[in-house]
Amino acid sequence: MRLYVYLIGLIGLMISASSISATANSNALPNMTAPELNSPASATSHEKSKDDSSAPPPLQPVQIYSQDELLDLINKNQQLARVKADRCQLNQDIKLRAEKLELPAYQFLWGDMLAWGVCVPRNVKLGIHYMWQSAHQGLPAALEQLGRYYAHGTLVQANPERAVQLLRESASLGFLKAKLEYVNLLVQGYGSPYDYKQAYQWLYNSIIADKKQHKQATMLLLSLAEKMPPGVIAQIKDARPEQ
Repeated sequence: MRLYVYLIGLIGLMISASSISATANSNALPNMTAPELNSPASATSHEKSKDDSSAPPPLQPVQIYSQDELLDLINKNQQLARVKADRCQLNQDIKLRAEKLELPAYQFLWGDMLAWGVCVPRNVKLGIHYMWQSAHQGLPAALEQLGRYYAHGTLVQANPERAVQLLRESASLGFLKAKLEYVNLLVQGYGSPYDYKQAYQWLYNSIIADKKQHKQATMLLLSLAEKMPPGVIAQIKDARPEQ
């Protein structure tokens, strides 16, 4: 009888120990998944997410510039900055309008891009060629830029007399930057004294909003006036501005 009771108790102890071990193992199972947070696959996914956040934004479609918009950019000397800001998406459109359609504003832009290597491989000779094509069609900005290049020897050999001719033509079309550069060359002694009166009149009657350019014009007019008879200066100032 005692042996029977002893065996029953021993069996009970074995069952209790087995239950405790199973419970402990059950509680430990969730911790087995913890190392997965630092697995290589998880790390790769995290790095990819970081890389995506630093990637440049996708290109947005850019509309080709209208003639008026491009002329405004050129007159403000912002054409190359705009092409770069548009991430060079319009290269083929610009080239087509310069080469095939022969639009003077686009010939000038394409020439400027080539001459300075903006968004295209640099080709100074071809760039100057397209600037001349634009100038031959009478674009004031092209005439002025070529005149300035010849005046200062930029990309071409300095040729003040050719510069005077180009700047005079651009100034006659009302291009302010050309008027300033033209009078500056006359003050330096280039050109003809017969041109002084017309050059003075063009610049004197200009409407100049920019304070820096206005000051520059004032100083140039004072310098040119020293080369002219006072009566001619008075005549220009008393005359009604040309409309």
